[in-house]
Amino acid sequence: MTIRLKAGMRLVVASHNPGKVREINALLAPYGIDAVPAGELDLPEPEETGKTFIANAELKALAAARASGLFALADDSGLEVAALDGAPGIYSARWAGETKDFAHAMEQVEKELKRADAITPELRGANFTCALTLAAPDGACATFEGKVFGTLVWPPRGTRGFGYDPIFMPQGGAQTFGEMEPDEKHGQSHRARAFDLFREACLE
Repeated sequence: MTIRLKAGMRLVVASHNPGKVREINALLAPYGIDAVPAGELDLPEPEETGKTFIANAELKALAAARASGLFALADDSGLEVAALDGAPGIYSARWAGETKDFAHAMEQVEKELKRADAITPELRGANFTCALTLAAPDGACATFEGKVFGTLVWPPRGTRGFGYDPIFMPQGGAQTFGEMEPDEKHGQSHRARAFDLFREACLE
């Protein structure tokens, strides 16, 4: 599918996660796209039944596009830890529970790393993955995937960002995503890398 979005067009950001909505809006702002969060349109959150980030991103984007009659942009992303065989992966948000307690989720990751005897930095490799799907009301969609690799630190550092950002330090960096200024994170994050592919294909 080839869709070219133009300045002034309205787009649904198919997420109820304030952190994701904020980052996606910041990425879209220079292109003059009128982005409205799904929550403002009272769109329900579909159950994420996919087995991959791409499947879940497509599921969410298609549901929002069909319900709203607008183009929809959905993100599915998470943390994949090598020593944990890729967990929490697509279940990253679920590790935080219904209350979205990511402090608890980060503690759970650390507990599992210790259980796996992954104590030294070289054994604590991880990556964030983001699948970004643009869907049209007629059911057509296109998906773009970005990844960023790094190391997990403990204890958490920084109060910026959201989710697992305070324990993730990208390769070659000295700060976690939780310590970085938003513009610095946007320049190298998994979401920014997926957005770059989306931008090249879909934005004017």
